[in-house]
Amino acid sequence: MSPHDPTSTALRLPVQTPEHGHACGHDHGHHHGPEAHAHAAADPCCAPATQADCPAGACKTNPPPEGTSRVRYRIDKMDCPTEERLIRNRLEALPGVVQLDFDLLQRELTVYHRLDQPQEIAAALNKLDMAPSLLEANAPASVLPPALSPRQKGLLAVAGAAAVAAEVIAWSSGQEASWMVMALAALSVLSAGLPTLKKGWIALRNLTLNIDFLMSIAVAGAVAFGKWPEAAMVVFLFAAAEAIEALSLERARNAIRALTAMAPETAEVKAGEAWQTKPVAEVDVGSRIRVRTGARVPLDARVASGRAALNQAPITGESLPVDKQAGDLLYAGSIVADGVVEASVTASAGDSTLARIALAIQSAQSQRAPTQRFVDQFARCYTPAVVVFAIAVAILGPLLSGGDWNSWLYEALVMLVIACPCALVVSTPVTVVSGLTAAARRGILIKGGVYLEGGRLLKAVALDKTGTLTRGKPALSDAIPLGAMPIAQALQIAASLDDRSTHPVAQALVAGWREQQPGATVMPVDDFGVLQGRGVKGSVAGQLWHLGNHRLAEDIGVCSAALEARLAILENAGKTAIVLCDAAGPVAVFGVADTLRPESAQAVAALKALGVEPVMLTGDNPATAQAIAAQLGIKDARGNLLPQDKQAAVAELHARYGSVGMVGDGVNDAPALARANIGFAMGAAGTATALETADVAIMDDDPRKIADFIRLSRRTAAILKQNIALALGIKAVFFALALSGVATLWMAVFADTGASLLVVFNGMRLLRETSLRQTPRICPPGLTVAQRS
Repeated sequence: MSPHDPTSTALRLPVQTPEHGHACGHDHGHHHGPEAHAHAAADPCCAPATQADCPAGACKTNPPPEGTSRVRYRIDKMDCPTEERLIRNRLEALPGVVQLDFDLLQRELTVYHRLDQPQEIAAALNKLDMAPSLLEANAPASVLPPALSPRQKGLLAVAGAAAVAAEVIAWSSGQEASWMVMALAALSVLSAGLPTLKKGWIALRNLTLNIDFLMSIAVAGAVAFGKWPEAAMVVFLFAAAEAIEALSLERARNAIRALTAMAPETAEVKAGEAWQTKPVAEVDVGSRIRVRTGARVPLDARVASGRAALNQAPITGESLPVDKQAGDLLYAGSIVADGVVEASVTASAGDSTLARIALAIQSAQSQRAPTQRFVDQFARCYTPAVVVFAIAVAILGPLLSGGDWNSWLYEALVMLVIACPCALVVSTPVTVVSGLTAAARRGILIKGGVYLEGGRLLKAVALDKTGTLTRGKPALSDAIPLGAMPIAQALQIAASLDDRSTHPVAQALVAGWREQQPGATVMPVDDFGVLQGRGVKGSVAGQLWHLGNHRLAEDIGVCSAALEARLAILENAGKTAIVLCDAAGPVAVFGVADTLRPESAQAVAALKALGVEPVMLTGDNPATAQAIAAQLGIKDARGNLLPQDKQAAVAELHARYGSVGMVGDGVNDAPALARANIGFAMGAAGTATALETADVAIMDDDPRKIADFIRLSRRTAAILKQNIALALGIKAVFFALALSGVATLWMAVFADTGASLLVVFNGMRLLRETSLRQTPRICPPGLTVAQRS
């Protein structure tokens, strides 16, 4: 948004109000009509009536089907896509069940249904031996027990020792069916294989082809063939791989918990004249809290007194402490590096920015990314096809090529184990969740895997000017004398006249004077008056002064060609021109401008380096837009745009480039944000609407994070492709080995579970990314990098 943008809110800089009239040119009013709130009607999350039922981001990314009820369960025994597919097959067949959302990391299932009573859902889950626990609709993610209990670790150790011992005895004696080998193999199977065999039986009853069923068939076949040591080793390898996979997923889960669960459980609250410690859940909005050096902020609050430097990295990803003083916002989870502040609580524990981030990430995990949807569909066809192929090998192998029936049956068993698509299916959610978490650590909140994957496709990004590329706050930029009076004296008179005004342009002039003349005081002003739409007037030291815009100079008859030229220079540079006049004529001209962010040039250069075309959209006049764009190196800058014009501009960019992003404030740019493939909200920390309406929320005001997001998206896509190639490539190799009669059952298990672990570890590399940014070197015009160095 911009100072001249008719869609600006009261929080943005208006050009002209009845109280003050510094702006030159035509009168621009503020529109708060249907355009400003177009998104509220389209997005149920924005509607007050449904806000309580809609976690941040959930409605926008995955709206519940109309007319359905929602019930949530924690599924203690659901920790991989195998259980997800089993549950899907069972519940999707129930009349009245409309939609299922899975969160494997938190082991949660959300069911949207049209049943009178949801007990039938719980009964179906119990029949699958999934141990469901009912959760409240908007309850936070529950704390899960450790991935492996001490008992499970002990049984796994026993199974491993027994399997190795059985292999050693069978190899040294040459007897695979001796009573000692059979006893050790049975001990190994009973120690580590019973859960798998039980799950395999449940899968068979529900006509589901999954790894548990296939492993059960493999173990039974190995025993039938008298290969007891191999049966024991198959069970142990599979159990060990599942344990390692569970520990890996627990690590990803802990990374998310560490990211979001940073607010302390208690707060120091003022009660009368004393201070007492209370649980954050019992602290009311409006209560006064105190936060000391080294402590974390317990709740979102606004500073009432004191000063402090805060580390806001958990919320905004900023690496340096941010100074806070009276009136500034504090975010729950941020750390007071130095100082003590008292603050008034602005949101309850469940509604804090940190809590909204947690809900958004939790919701994003349940959204299946395009690659995941493709993989799921592929797996549903792949597994039955391979099973049919294995059966054909077992039957046709001896008939077509001769050989022993047992040998071909054994190779068919090997193929059945290879048929499980676990590595393929688990590769996508782990990678996507790792990418979402890595982004959130850097203050980039992505509302689902579809946007994380879609970022790599962006070819153009439309950027709003004010608040994105500029600070959104005017500052004194020019002070030009027009006569004999020293400019310092003229600036002091102008500041004295404007000191009584609350207009942002007037405040910028006064602030600029205070910076140039620290410690100086304003001069007394008599007969002060506001000239609506033009400026102000008043007497200083008995002399009448006028301070205002171009129109004021014309009205009092002091406009000249020389003054017109001065004003034109400032206006063409995108600045607001202010004239100071005495009875004799103009004394000085001042320029006020919305200054560029120091990061904006790097942000634009980074987008260009990625092959993404930056486009600036603003409500400012075209001269201002071109002046700002020239400083940043943006070729396409469009001014005088209303909300519907910005939406049309995004549509035109979409037709030209394909995939387009739009960067705005998440509220007033709603039509353009909705039209873009991906909508970015800048400075979303503490802004509930921005968190809920944007596809990607940049928690601070750093525009460089747009390029960071695109880099992360491309990195995620690359790892997803690697994982799919690894999973399919390893299976292809072992298929060839099985057809040639070389592969064994334990080798097939090692290939399947080993591939699963490989793709999990590869996907989790995103959590270890130390930096997404490759800051381009920005040179002044006409200077090469070598010359600058």
